[in-house]
Parts: sequence; C-alpha cells; structure tokens
Amino acid sequence: MVRQTTSLTLMRGAMGLLSRTVPDVASRVAADLFMKPRRFDAPARERTVLTDATPFEVRLGTSTRIQAWRWGRGPLVLLVHGWEGRGSQLAPFVRPLVDAGHSVVTFDAPGHGASSGKRSSLPHFAFAVRGVAESIAAPHAIVAHSLGCAATTLALRDGLTAQRLVFISPPLNPSDYVGRFGEILGIGGAVLDQMKARIEERFLRKWSDYSLEATAQEMTAPLLVVHDRDDEETFHSEGAALAAAWNGARLISTSGLGHRRILRDENVIAEATRFIVAA
Repeated sequence: MVRQTTSLTLMRGAMGLLSRTVPDVASRVAADLFMKPRRFDAPARERTVLTDATPFEVRLGTSTRIQAWRWGRGPLVLLVHGWEGRGSQLAPFVRPLVDAGHSVVTFDAPGHGASSGKRSSLPHFAFAVRGVAESIAAPHAIVAHSLGCAATTLALRDGLTAQRLVFISPPLNPSDYVGRFGEILGIGGAVLDQMKARIEERFLRKWSDYSLEATAQEMTAPLLVVHDRDDEETFHSEGAALAAAWNGARLISTSGLGHRRILRDENVIAEATRFIVAA
C-alpha cells in the first residue's frame, strides 16, 4: 500500500487526471500500485539473528522463489510478517522459542525482502504461508503480524493446520484499507470499484472472502491477539473485535508500542512464548 512520500503530490495529480479522463486506465494503474510493496533494508539487529539461522529456499510454482530461515529443533513455530515487512522483523521471537524447545522458521513473502517478485497481495501471502509449511512440516504454532494475520487465517481456511496462533496487530477486514489507499492517491468512487473488481478477477476471490471477522467464527485453534492502543496502521478496535469473534480467543492490549515496535517488546514476546509452550 502506498504511504506518504516526497513524490506523492505528483502521483496524486497524475492519478486525478487519469481518473477524470481515462478511468479504466486509472483503475489498472491503481491495481498495480496496490500490489507493489516497497522493500526496506533490515537493520543490524535483524541481520545478526539471521547469521545463526540455516537459510533455505522454497519454490512456489515455476517463478516464485521464497527465501526462508530456520533455527533450533522441536515442534515448528512459523513466523509470518506483514505488508512491506520481512521475516527478520520477528527475529526477537526466535531465541525465546528455541530455548523453550521449538524450531522456528521465518520467510520473506513474495515481493518482499530477499524473495523474488515485484508484486504481492494477501493471496500471495497466504499461498506462501501454505507453501513454506508444506515444504517442511505442519506448524505447531504460528506467530503473525499485521497482514500476515489475515494471510494465516486464509491459509487455515484453505487447509493449513496449527495448534496455537498468536496474532499481533491484525486487521479485521483488509478490504477496509482500499478506502485508505484511495484517499492517499486522491482517487475514489468508480475507479476504486474498478480496481477492486480487477483484483477480484485476477485472484477469483471476492473481497468479502478476506474478512477475518467472518472467518473467525469458523476457526477452532486457540488464539492470542496482541494489539497496541496507539497503533495507527491497524487499529486496536480491530484486534479487539477479532478476539471477540474468535471462539475462546484472548486479547492483550498494550500502549505506546505502535504497529512495529510491539514486535520487539520483551513482555509481548514472553506472553506469546508462554502461550505457545502451554500447548
């Protein structure tokens, strides 16, 4: 999803002109931008953790190469990052889980980090979650962040199994972010509707299929939701609503950690580890 950049004014102007003159082209460009994540370099603290891992690759189809890393031995815990993130963002969870007797695997989703591709989406993420799991072993537990929570839920609905789930900063209905995307680019109405239709046609799934709120009622795996009250990217109310809709789920609310620093908080990591080990 596009965020504020120095070129945003020019982009908004161009999209506004396309929307008024050739809306069909505007919807095509918007769909392309919506599925084009930016890559960010991993800081030193993340790279250090990766040096202790065993790297491996997973091939999805004929053209997608997923970069993954593994640590430790024991029941598998799969770590799933969010949009414009990378597997190493969840590196702070590795040592506590390995010390607790688990093996840990993380990966970069398509179009992210060291994996191949320039385009990505929620279906790409879900496909990668299942593909990585099938290449190694069924995960005992999954720790997911942001869009990774939605991808994990979609993968579970499509056949993946896990005994425990930890969702950090989950979105409730990913389709809600289409409106925010439109506001950033200065487009709306018919163009956004056409963009959504294009994406539905591409993946043969309706946007309503991606709703965690609806899917939660079908889920049975124990779930721990952790969400910060000051999260400005996915709102605390979304995590709270998901926990309420998911049978038996528990919500932990934090403050002052935002959307990403929550992944490095020692108390959050300890709570997640205890929850996973309890199984």
